Amino acid sequence: MTQAPKGTHDIYGEEMRLWRKAETEIRSITDVFGYHEIRTPMFEATELFLRGVGDTTDIVQKEMYTFQDKGGRSMTLRPEQTAGVARAFIERGLHNAPQPTKVFYIGPCFRYEKPQSGRYRQHYQFGVECFGAGSPAVEAEVISLGHTLISRLSITGVQVHINSIGCVECRIAYNEKLRAFLAEKLESLCGLCAGRYEKNPLRVLDCKSPNCQAQITEAPATTSCLCKECENHFATLQDLLTQMGVPYIVDAKVVRGLDYYTRTVFEFIKDGGQTVIGGGRYDGLIKQLGGTDTPAVGFGMGMERLTSLINETNPTDETTPVIFIGHADEKGFTAACKLTDDLRKMGIRAVNDPANRSVKAQMKYADKINARFTTILGESEVTSGACKIRNMQTREEITLPLANVSTYIQP
Repeated sequence: MTQAPKGTHDIYGEEMRLWRKAETEIRSITDVFGYHEIRTPMFEATELFLRGVGDTTDIVQKEMYTFQDKGGRSMTLRPEQTAGVARAFIERGLHNAPQPTKVFYIGPCFRYEKPQSGRYRQHYQFGVECFGAGSPAVEAEVISLGHTLISRLSITGVQVHINSIGCVECRIAYNEKLRAFLAEKLESLCGLCAGRYEKNPLRVLDCKSPNCQAQITEAPATTSCLCKECENHFATLQDLLTQMGVPYIVDAKVVRGLDYYTRTVFEFIKDGGQTVIGGGRYDGLIKQLGGTDTPAVGFGMGMERLTSLINETNPTDETTPVIFIGHADEKGFTAACKLTDDLRKMGIRAVNDPANRSVKAQMKYADKINARFTTILGESEVTSGACKIRNMQTREEITLPLANVSTYIQP
């Protein structure tokens, strides 16, 4: 009763400040790129994920939180958000609006997997989706959006890896080639991959088992079976990224773990192999879910992993109080409360002491919360209408009218 469920965590304090910093940048950048926020339900009909995510994926086979509601319907806590957004695109008639439709989201997802650093059973995803445009310029745009976010947050050591897994026709040719390669290795593959061999051999390349990874080191590249149109699409994407100044690596190992991807797939990978962002094109998903044939591109990233990288590279003190306003007596207390409220209404971060501690204890508290300025109000300050402001970094003091405090402490 007094412990959070395994694989969940509470977000507060410094971590929450990092989240706010990340979300502020996300909202600023998505606004510039023309993406609008969407919020979808945290649970959907299970069939949505079976058809959308794919029944050969680890998510569907091992990780979904599925339950029956009181009406006997099978429901699932969303393990990812693209399928739900695609459902909303169809159901809400977003295809009738001027295209493309460009949306972003930030919200919780649920996967039953072994908790580890940056991965929780309830975790939060930020993602973008763009429906209605088949040009490689859209892949370049969303990759640029992710690159801009990483740069804006001063996160270093992240490289963009891109690949093409081709269209449906390319996939048929590649699956035959991959099955021929895997045929002699079937007995060495894990049970899941042995099943994937017939139904969806591409998923073998995404298996996390070290043993399976050892078997596929010499597997043929997906780009070896691209048709001319997919070849040109991938070449144009590379040209666009070069023109945009987004460094990238063509990486045949990037295939992504969801069945809906077509053509371009990409990952932002941190030094050491940690995936920060993953996404790609999924032109068949809307039609597969019952809508009209609609091209689409998107990516997702874990907020926990993102904020941990901010913490490593660029700690923030954006919520540190600018001024602490203490009091020496009852009249000072009333004046401190009023001045605090006045400054807050001006958008200045101000804190006072509602606990009625001694002046010495108040100053210790101001030091602990890293206030940039402090002042103590008492009967004499109220009578004179002036106070002493101390700069806590330089220890310099200045006396000025109470009415001028806001001007002096403005950042």
